[in-house]
Amino acid sequence: MNKTIGILAHVDAGKTTFSEQLLYHMKSIQNKGRVDHKNTFLDSHQIEKERGITVFADQGKFTSSGSTYYLLDTPGHVDFSPEMERAIQVMDYAILIISAVKGIEGHTETVWQLLKKYDVPVFIFLNKTDREGADVDRVLKEVRAQLTKDVYDITTAYDNGIMQEDLIEFIAERDESLLNTYLENGYEADLWFHTLVKLISERKIFTCSSGSALNNSGMVDFFEKLDQLTDTTYIDDAAFAGQVYKIRYDDNGNRVTFIKALAGTLRVRDLLRCGDEADKITQVRVYNGKNYQTVNEVHAGELFAVTGLSSASVGDGVGECQKKAKYDLVPTLKSKVVFDPSISVKEVLKYFNMLDAEDPSLRMIWDEQFQEIYIHVMGVIQLEVLKQLVEERFQLNVSFEAPKILYKETIETTVIGYGHFEPLKHYAEVHLKIEPAPRNSGITFENICHANDLSIGNQNLIRHYLFERDHHGLLTGSALTDVKITLLTGSAHHKHTSGGDFREATYRALRQGLEKASNVLLEPYYDFKIKVDLDEIGRVLSDMQQAHGTFDPPETIGGKMTVTGSAPVANLMHYNTTFTSFTHGKGVLNLRFSGYDRCHNEAGVIERIAYDKEADPAYTSTSIFCAKGKGYKVPWNQAENAMHMDRSV
Repeated sequence: MNKTIGILAHVDAGKTTFSEQLLYHMKSIQNKGRVDHKNTFLDSHQIEKERGITVFADQGKFTSSGSTYYLLDTPGHVDFSPEMERAIQVMDYAILIISAVKGIEGHTETVWQLLKKYDVPVFIFLNKTDREGADVDRVLKEVRAQLTKDVYDITTAYDNGIMQEDLIEFIAERDESLLNTYLENGYEADLWFHTLVKLISERKIFTCSSGSALNNSGMVDFFEKLDQLTDTTYIDDAAFAGQVYKIRYDDNGNRVTFIKALAGTLRVRDLLRCGDEADKITQVRVYNGKNYQTVNEVHAGELFAVTGLSSASVGDGVGECQKKAKYDLVPTLKSKVVFDPSISVKEVLKYFNMLDAEDPSLRMIWDEQFQEIYIHVMGVIQLEVLKQLVEERFQLNVSFEAPKILYKETIETTVIGYGHFEPLKHYAEVHLKIEPAPRNSGITFENICHANDLSIGNQNLIRHYLFERDHHGLLTGSALTDVKITLLTGSAHHKHTSGGDFREATYRALRQGLEKASNVLLEPYYDFKIKVDLDEIGRVLSDMQQAHGTFDPPETIGGKMTVTGSAPVANLMHYNTTFTSFTHGKGVLNLRFSGYDRCHNEAGVIERIAYDKEADPAYTSTSIFCAKGKGYKVPWNQAENAMHMDRSV
């Protein structure tokens, strides 16, 4: 039986120490490492050793009771949370580490919400019980108040299938049919054991234990219970299906794709399909830390890596699984890459394309006009790590400008955009209906164009061009979002039209429509949850008002004043330092990206960015027509009347 177990926590809760103890206990490693000694097994990168934090989600492997375990140690720092989210998607079970001293911290709740989203069953371990200030009962109350009421401290209530009366009652409350069986036939150990396993896998019960990972207290007992109470079912006798959760480049420059096998068997030299492409697998690797063994085949439920797969991206399904993952934790900041002009731009682009493949949240942008590279980031710590990473891996000295907010744009009126591209020996015309869509819905597409007007192939080309890149809005040049675009009609010439003509006509139709629309600037928002003592709540409410936030009346939860609400990222991105200062590190600040909404200071942002829509080389709203063998330009406000197709659609 193959089981993938993830270790998650707020930074400094003891997650990596827990992983080291578990791997040592299971004889996967010969020596226990320590974060403060800079010799941990899974934090193997020099950057992780120096900083004492996990940056990359690495995996260990061990066997127990006939099962093979794949252990994923994930980053706890918020700047590297996209790496953590990508790992969550391939977990069978998760171990959530919570400090018995600090209790539930800001990032703990973010982790919990992600585990809920991806439907991952959770075992909770309250760590650092040997430290001064540790209070298991207090933290358990916090868990019940802030995470789930379905948590049960199983430390003494369960032992090799034997359950205490309190645990029996706890299970019975969540399975009415079992309660009836109990009343009729009494306690049947096997039935109650299998029911507990099922309820854990269905996230209806969350078991909890406590101890000290550093001192190996409670660790063995915790894992023995986890070993007994977890179960996975994977089908080998099926076509291969898998999900890509990580991409790395090895020391030889080979692209290494990490996959969770969801079904079937994969062998060396098999063709593996991703989307419309298929690549031959040249090598299959099974990793334990930074070390790996090559194998000839892997089976359902295993974590492994392959070489030879060039087309897949992180989050892609492969083989019979062709779904694409969508991530919640996305950067709200962007930063310009600064490098010596004597260095070849192509060389820098090559390296950042590799980093972009490894971490798709970077979403690298190449500005052809200004020959500049931009990346999307979560925070300044990530930039510090990236600078060091680029220097170590590529011997390239780069720096980054201070992060700036990632704005987006949308419209609030419905328009029809017209685009025509007809220089000599070229021809394409496109009519698009562009209308507002619900907030944070992105760009959606509908096609009502008749095949008599435009071939299906050309219709598909138009759709492709609408989704091939972010499209610039008119206010700041930021990415267009939250619109529904409908292809109404279009036309081609049987002799002079080529595929690229429709790119030109589509872009011009989109831009011409935006010129007529009422445009709106959007900015990212955080949902915040703040917990402080009573004498500090006034300061917090005043700060949130000044940050243009909205919030509900404060509540008393677990002895703390708690306030929840929403505010612009721009006004909270540096708030953590201020908050830590006036709460003396005892308050809890949880910031979670909630999406985009109207910019609170639109005029000021537009003035500061000073985007010139007429000088954007990637876009123009002007159409091109042809007369007497020559192309001529028609500005956007006159183009509609010059179109060849019927505009009554």
